Amino acid sequence: MPIIEMHLAEGRTPEQKRRVANAVTEAVIQALGVKSEAVRVLITEHGNEEFYVAGETLAERAERQRVAALVEQGQ
Repeated sequence: MPIIEMHLAEGRTPEQKRRVANAVTEAVIQALGVKSEAVRVLITEHGNEEFYVAGETLAERAERQRVAALVEQGQ
């Protein structure tokens, strides 16, 4: 029984999560030749203060990018 764990930043809609779970399930079915009933997809969501990219939280990264865009626009 394949179990796929997916970690996402909060903010996706239930429909988006459903679509990605279906896509992953289909990929596992094709790659491993298992039935869909055997595939488990676990989605764990993380807030912007618990999800890091290159040592920055998503909140810090978004703020830095916002400030850079304002500077670029001359504001």
